[in-house]
Amino acid sequence: MKTRKIPCLLGLWAFLFFSFSLTAQDDVAADSTGLPGDNFSLEGALALFKQAQSPEDFEKLLNAAENNVNNLDLNEDGDVDYIRVIDNMDEDVHALVLQVPVSERESQDIAVIEIEKQGDEEAILQIIGDEDIFGEQVIAEPFEEEGVKNGRGGPAVQTGPVRIVVNVWLWPSVRFVYRPGYRVWVSPWRWRHYPTWWRPWRPLAWHRYHPRVAPYRAHCHVIGTHRVARAHAVYAPRRTGSTVVHTRTTTVVAARGRHGNTVAGKKTTTTTTVHGRNGREVERTNTTTKAARQGRNGNVSGGKKTTTTTKVTKRRGRG
Repeated sequence: MKTRKIPCLLGLWAFLFFSFSLTAQDDVAADSTGLPGDNFSLEGALALFKQAQSPEDFEKLLNAAENNVNNLDLNEDGDVDYIRVIDNMDEDVHALVLQVPVSERESQDIAVIEIEKQGDEEAILQIIGDEDIFGEQVIAEPFEEEGVKNGRGGPAVQTGPVRIVVNVWLWPSVRFVYRPGYRVWVSPWRWRHYPTWWRPWRPLAWHRYHPRVAPYRAHCHVIGTHRVARAHAVYAPRRTGSTVVHTRTTTVVAARGRHGNTVAGKKTTTTTTVHGRNGREVERTNTTTKAARQGRNGNVSGGKKTTTTTKVTKRRGRG
């Protein structure tokens, strides 16, 4: 009897394992928006910029396969695109554009890192993902957590961490662009003219790429406010886009629902009869409407509205 149970248990275990694996892959795949931004990590780009020694070094890190930040193929030739970095400088602000030459005539901005000096040894930055890549303008910034303590009338009690804006002055690449005599970096590379050290690779499928960029989100979050206003004003007139990429993105956005607009709704109505006071029967009708909304990364979320209608249907016994 024991020898018969072992194969059965192994078979059941294998079935459950593969069923779970397929379900997990389906969940990850369902999280894809179908937009180019699925294949580029804004958080990863900031992590590389923090590590880089200069804008030129940053460009090399962006285009290294092992860093798992760039997985873009905007011209759909089967190879990952080369991203060049172009610094737009105006006095004490910098807007470093991450740009892909899509063809001989067109280029597309992927994102821009905007830096603003706020004191002798203080600077802040944000990275803004281009709307033609992400479907909408996405702003992300690094953060640090600081514990908040409240010792009013007694011992100090930690109420929880608070995210604070990071002073990036000590980042080597930031110090580099603010040093005296800095020569503004403009990548010399263009369509079909790339550095000899660069070797393009095949883009990864979404379910393989997505888990690799997840660790980059630990110290970076998406917000809805432009903190680096002066640098953004420097960049805005210089923004570059590709007609091909724009058309492709707007088509996908229109199909999925732009900026979280309702994609699909679900309405459920249930009727319950309960016994109320004095023997009365009360009929309660609950109508629940869920509005599914498409957000960044394809996550579906939305509002939930429940309407309850109460109706006395009849009286039982003496009232």
